[in-house]
Amino acid sequence: MTRMESSTVRFAHAARVLGREARRRRLAAPSFRCPPRLVGVDRTLRRRPGAPVVSVRLRGRPWPSVLADMIEGVVVANSLAPPHADRVRADLWAAVTAAGGVRTTGHESAA
Repeated sequence: MTRMESSTVRFAHAARVLGREARRRRLAAPSFRCPPRLVGVDRTLRRRPGAPVVSVRLRGRPWPSVLADMIEGVVVANSLAPPHADRVRADLWAAVTAAGGVRTTGHESAA
C-alpha cells in the first residue's frame, strides 16, 4: 500500500467512525472531503441542506492533526459549546483511537 492509499484509506475509515459516533450521540454527522476548496487552509466547513461538509487538507500534515480537524469539524458543525463540546471531543478521540485511527507515521503525502 502506498502512502497515498494509506492516508486515503485512513481518512475514509476515520470519517466512518466519526460519522457513526456522531449519529450515536444524536448529532449531525458531517460528510468529510479532502482537500478544502480554499487554498492555504487546513479545514473548512460548509453548511448544506441535510448535512454539513467538513473538508480537511491531508497533504504534508501529521495524521493526528488531520484527525483533530475532523473531530473539531463535528463539534463546530453541531454548534456545540462547553462542557458538552469537551465531552464530545473526548468521546470522538476515544472512538478513533479504539478503532485504530491514531498512528503517528510522520507527515503524510496524500492528496
